[in-house]
Amino acid sequence: MSKELTNIQQKILDYIIDRKTSIGIPPSLAEIAENFNYRNRATVQQHLASIERKGYIKRNPKIARGIEVTLEEKFFIPRPVIGEVAAGNPLTIYPDSLDSIELPTIARMPKDSFLLRVKGDSLKDAYIFTGDVVIVNPNLEPRDGHFVTAVLDDAAVVKRFYKKSHKIELHSENPEYEPIVIEKDYSGFKLVGVVVGVYRSMERKVG
Repeated sequence: MSKELTNIQQKILDYIIDRKTSIGIPPSLAEIAENFNYRNRATVQQHLASIERKGYIKRNPKIARGIEVTLEEKFFIPRPVIGEVAAGNPLTIYPDSLDSIELPTIARMPKDSFLLRVKGDSLKDAYIFTGDVVIVNPNLEPRDGHFVTAVLDDAAVVKRFYKKSHKIELHSENPEYEPIVIEKDYSGFKLVGVVVGVYRSMERKVG
């Protein structure tokens, strides 16, 4: 049984998986050190040793990029869900982690991205349902038609985004809900990020 990773170990593992899936090869020690601003590669070695002991990777010290992610053994990795986001009426944000899910290691988590659980039925026609988990990338600039998460009057929502001349419109994918229209400079609105993925456990039924 694998042991839970620390926050920095999880980030390093995510980086290794992202490099492996995006360019086909794992990163070198120097690249990991540069990405995480470590001056000493020995620090990277210590983190990799801990990740290896916990069963998520195997290392070959004779090869410069000799890091193998043991997907067969650890196909699912626990990741924290940091809050709920409303697909419907705005929902209060929770400041602490709600729980965690077993997310497949092949599911890409872009840098700085995080997970939110959906509550409500306003996106049902886009096949996003209550209980689904969305992967949110805070570093992307939204384009018209993107699904975004946003804070509206201290509550979190997930909607389809459209930018008009002086307004922003947040649309549902359910005819029972009217679009939310706000002024561009409205102080109670803050864009959180763009939804780049949706994960659903097939063990539960969509209600």
